[in-house]
Amino acid sequence: MQQKKMAAPCGRMASRPLLQFMSRFSRSPVGNTGFRQFSSATICRAAFQINEAAERANSPWTLMAAVCLQRLPVISADCIPIEQQFKQMLHQIELEKSVLSDHELRLLEDAERMSRKQADDYDSDEEDSHGDQEIMMAQDLEDIWEQKMKSFQPALRVRADVDKDLTSAERCLADSLVLLAEQEVGDEKLWLLPQTRWQEGETLRQTAERALTSLPAAGFKATFLGNAPCGVYKYKLPKAIRTENSIGTKVFFFKAVLADGAPPKTKKAPFLWVKKSELQKYLKPAYMMKVERFILDL
Repeated sequence: MQQKKMAAPCGRMASRPLLQFMSRFSRSPVGNTGFRQFSSATICRAAFQINEAAERANSPWTLMAAVCLQRLPVISADCIPIEQQFKQMLHQIELEKSVLSDHELRLLEDAERMSRKQADDYDSDEEDSHGDQEIMMAQDLEDIWEQKMKSFQPALRVRADVDKDLTSAERCLADSLVLLAEQEVGDEKLWLLPQTRWQEGETLRQTAERALTSLPAAGFKATFLGNAPCGVYKYKLPKAIRTENSIGTKVFFFKAVLADGAPPKTKKAPFLWVKKSELQKYLKPAYMMKVERFILDL
């Protein structure tokens, strides 16, 4: 009881000899010793990090990190009726308040020039000022643009052959897709977010990055959104195989966005690109409840 009363706020994280050793540097003049002064907050922070690493190494829970890799929409979604009406209203307002463009002003100048030619009130010096350069009329430009427009073929928004291919990251361009990987858990194969086991000496984010880079034939380039996990999922082992040193597994999720497009598709690749509405077909209910909380259906 007496030791508990005399313990410092960070007594569970650092022993008394460590605090006494560090406090000597804080009392020593910096100019004479050359050592940096340590505050109590610095001591507590360092001790907490040491204690946290020790707890991870000795934890009865197996720690894992998973990455929620999303491919953001490539094209805009189709407008719903009210959005289409609002778009038309804005277009009408912009048209009524707009001024003449450069092309419209050029059309007026050409029309004025033609009217002066017909009225024999045209100064031939205007053409001489251009020299041998051919005068391009505004109507000629419109004809050229119209020919280019006829030869232009916009890409299809709905591609039945690609949209049905769940292994392609080019499907459903107007939706946000999530990467699922087939992984072995015990004696069965499950579709999960790419995950791997934490190794001593690395942060959980580094573990999540390794989970993504270690996928077979992957080569995904991703931008991670922060260093803190966005969710956690834990499960206990069956009682028959559960021990004091091995209770279960904790999976920490990190969010990332696909960058520079998806790598080329390989045959029999254990990957799926699915929409949020399709996750329930592949994920187990308990796992799905944790995952859908941080996946944005953009």
